Amino acid sequence: MKFCPVSVLKRLLVLSLLGLPASVHADVDVVELVTRSIDQTRGKYSYAEMSMVISRPDWQRSSSLVAWTRGREDALIRFTAPARDAGNALLKQGEKMWTFNPKLNRNIRLPNSMMSQSWAGSDFSYNDLSRSDKWLRHYDLTLAANVEADGHQIYTIDAIPKDDAPVVWGKEQMVIRDDFVLMELTYFDQELVPVKQMKSLTIANLGGRVMATKMRMLEFDTPDEYTELSYEAMDFDVELEDRMFTVFALQSGRDR
Repeated sequence: MKFCPVSVLKRLLVLSLLGLPASVHADVDVVELVTRSIDQTRGKYSYAEMSMVISRPDWQRSSSLVAWTRGREDALIRFTAPARDAGNALLKQGEKMWTFNPKLNRNIRLPNSMMSQSWAGSDFSYNDLSRSDKWLRHYDLTLAANVEADGHQIYTIDAIPKDDAPVVWGKEQMVIRDDFVLMELTYFDQELVPVKQMKSLTIANLGGRVMATKMRMLEFDTPDEYTELSYEAMDFDVELEDRMFTVFALQSGRDR
């Protein structure tokens, strides 16, 4: 199933031009909505098989990955193909993050100054991968719009960072469907100018849950450059040991 939010955006634009507010329901619990959206693709534990395509005007590069998560805080992502990338891995423990390069046979703790840099040459940054529950801890959430499209209520939520939040964006704006699928995520700079956007291209039932199975990240000033991340398989019933989310497992590869 594919969903195109063009009609939603057109309606919002028309309402804006007319000086009329989109329908906003004051009784919508935005914190609950965002929380359920986060948990939709994680659960207590999860295992995922994914593919990633980095597209540039003159080349494309494809990779295969596997990922494990524990709650909203912890994740381990490992490349399995192509051969030159196999074994490269990323570990997230709460606010901390490490990378592992098998050619160097060492792991590196990422400082905060590197979190906005590109992950594996893609349009996703390390910060993008560390989302988890940061919206719940470091942002004030407000409902900006609520419209109906294709039989669903579509909620637009503004996430404004708190004064002491360790974030680089002036605002993040989420578009979440009433079944908790994150449809869009737009990042704004400190001047509230949109810089980049992640959009869900395909929605399907995977692992027993309705979720975005293909997402595209791009920057607005280079729309012909983007990264697509696709979920090929999901398992939310997997049982994982705590040792999987350790620096030892990151470097040893003992994550199965």
